[in-house]
Amino acid sequence: MSESLNPIITKQLDALLYGETNLVANLSNAAALLNQTLSDINWAGFYLYQPETDDLILGPFQGNVACVHIENNHGVCGTALATQTTQRIADVHQFPGHIACDSASNAEIVVPLTIGETKFGVLDIDSPTKDRFTAADQQVLEEFARVLLSHVDKA
Repeated sequence: MSESLNPIITKQLDALLYGETNLVANLSNAAALLNQTLSDINWAGFYLYQPETDDLILGPFQGNVACVHIENNHGVCGTALATQTTQRIADVHQFPGHIACDSASNAEIVVPLTIGETKFGVLDIDSPTKDRFTAADQQVLEEFARVLLSHVDKA
């Protein structure tokens, strides 16, 4: 089993994003931080919500090429968006409607990103190892998402 994510990553993210307001730069650095910090993953990044089409579009990420559009309420990412709950999936092949953007992925965790009542997108992390993500990882990643969103310009 992979080592759990160290909660210090949220402090690292806060320091990394301090004073920077550019969304693409912040999401890019957040994805890079996750990619260099988490062991046994093959994708870490963001899908951003598009209200005009009610779907998610690929945002900054680290990893293999990815699906560009994901419909709301489809796959693990769309389910996290629709339900506004973190999806921690031990075996994506058992998840009804799983979208296989990378056939090497076997486990996934997706944290919804919301500012107030407004859907912003999702944080998505994949692993080639089944049952990779723990409840402790989930707690750290949910805090990571809160810290990240505190750096998003609310204007």
